[in-house]
Amino acid sequence: MIITKTEKYTLLKPDENSIDLFFESFKTKYSKFEGEHLILDFSEKINTKLKDLLLFLELSSQHRENGTSFVLICKGIDIDEIPEEINVVPTITEAVDILEMDAIERDLGF
Repeated sequence: MIITKTEKYTLLKPDENSIDLFFESFKTKYSKFEGEHLILDFSEKINTKLKDLLLFLELSSQHRENGTSFVLICKGIDIDEIPEEINVVPTITEAVDILEMDAIERDLGF
């Protein structure tokens, strides 16, 4: 797992061969990221499927309940098939936009 921390968020990129292996690694290290806004970047992974992203659904919901953002970057996924409880966008720019929109919603009490 490649970890890049910025002032606003933590970016995680898998260096594992599969999303399943990355998910297992991420789950074991998840407690280190509590309280941080997370972006998981799968944009360089080819053939990422919706079922792979849904592995993160529960953690995404838990993370958001704690008042922090959780965004996945993945290209080639039909946005209409993705549950509303998980944020999936195709680029890092859109992921940062989601973080900003989440911050505004939290400030407004949503």
